[in-house]
Amino acid sequence: MQVNELRSKIVLIAVCCSFSACLQVFPGFFIYLRANLFSEFWRLWTAHWVHVGWVHYLLNMLAFACLPFIFPQIKNKIFVTSLFVLSPLISLVFYFLYPAIEAYAGLSGVLHGLYVFAAILYLTIPTERKFALLILTLVMVKLLWENTFGQTGTAELIGSPVLVEAHLWGAICSTILALLYLLFKHKCLKIDG
Repeated sequence: MQVNELRSKIVLIAVCCSFSACLQVFPGFFIYLRANLFSEFWRLWTAHWVHVGWVHYLLNMLAFACLPFIFPQIKNKIFVTSLFVLSPLISLVFYFLYPAIEAYAGLSGVLHGLYVFAAILYLTIPTERKFALLILTLVMVKLLWENTFGQTGTAELIGSPVLVEAHLWGAICSTILALLYLLFKHKCLKIDG
């Protein structure tokens, strides 16, 4: 990794961590609230950047900070675009498919999505396929476990229930987005070629 790439990844992490920390000051204005979602549309995005507490924040930011280094060949603009698209998609899934979810906060659904998205893109790099398959397998096993047996350890650590539906839908939405991205990229290459 070149110095400029390393610097840009560190800046991305610092900006995202700082933004998320700022939202922690007044979390009530930024969480997903079903009743206010469309009158306060920013919640579509900010719900995923505010957390139920500082332990929750630190866990998610640690997982986020690892992402650009685990998948160094993916450009920051891909990560940023994914962040902007996945957040409202997950919020809309909650709104339309889970009317019982009245409030939500946390980045973990988006994080699951980002890891899946990056791993699917890595499948297109011959030298990275085994690694990508390992990541996808680990995420699928985790999702299967959570949706079968539940999530208690993390819930105790952060002091709040874990909404495993966010993890599942983050992975589903990002799979669709990654496939659309690869299809678009393939079509563009055909046109240019």
